[in-house]
Amino acid sequence: MARIAIIGGGSIGEALLSGLLRAGRQVKDLVVAERLADRARYLAESYAVRVTTVTDAVQSATFVIVAVKPADVESVIGEIAQAAAEAESDSAEQVFVTVAAGVTTGYFESRLPAGTPVVRAMPNAPSLVGAGVSALAKGRFATPEQLEEVSALFGSVGGVLTVPEAQLDAVTAVSGSGPAYFFLMVEALVDAGVGAGLSRAVATELAAQTMAGSAAMLLERIEQERRVAGDAPSDFRADTAAAQLRAMVTSPGGTTAAALRELERGGLRAAVDSAVWAAKTRAEQLRTTSE
Repeated sequence: MARIAIIGGGSIGEALLSGLLRAGRQVKDLVVAERLADRARYLAESYAVRVTTVTDAVQSATFVIVAVKPADVESVIGEIAQAAAEAESDSAEQVFVTVAAGVTTGYFESRLPAGTPVVRAMPNAPSLVGAGVSALAKGRFATPEQLEEVSALFGSVGGVLTVPEAQLDAVTAVSGSGPAYFFLMVEALVDAGVGAGLSRAVATELAAQTMAGSAAMLLERIEQERRVAGDAPSDFRADTAAAQLRAMVTSPGGTTAAALRELERGGLRAAVDSAVWAAKTRAEQLRTTSE
């Protein structure tokens, strides 16, 4: 089985490591490069994985997942590139995957050996509990088969979909930053529940369970719609699922209708739209290209 190196043992690196092990990957096929001694010791003790240097990790791997922070990419890319150039000539072609937000495939392609396959991934925070979603975009030299293999790797920590790289800033704004929007909504709902007379503990439990159950309902409806569409994918409209469910739980003249009217009056849709555009614009400003 292909060996996988994870460069960077932070939260996303650990999430991928944990997910890969849960998915049945053997610890002998995994290696982590982590420079912080305390973090390296924690990963080695918690997952029984080999923690080594960047050079050693890259040279022995088929898939190299660069999971360092965007600001740290510049400090490690030279070492990664040198190790890739020195990798065993009889080994399978190496595929590099970057999860560093804003760092393009072109940036890696311009610094790694010529023709190196690169895939860019944007996972999100729920990957830490195996319930994330990752968007993938392939670089110029990655094949469809290599993209499929990378998709299988990220499938260990949640759902996976493929988009053109030009859309990854929008992905960042929706799913990358999205968990923060969700947590803010939960905070607001809990505060409102306390204001209405609930204890904070009860309001928090109600809000969290309601959000989790609602998400499960939505995902189930989307899957149902996908199955119904079958061989006619043009008939599949995932964007209508939430509206259908909202209508289902909103009785005419009832409490939910009254509440929704106030959310619309307060400009919820406009505020969310502005938030996503602000996040997308900021992602574009932070983008690191090959130039």
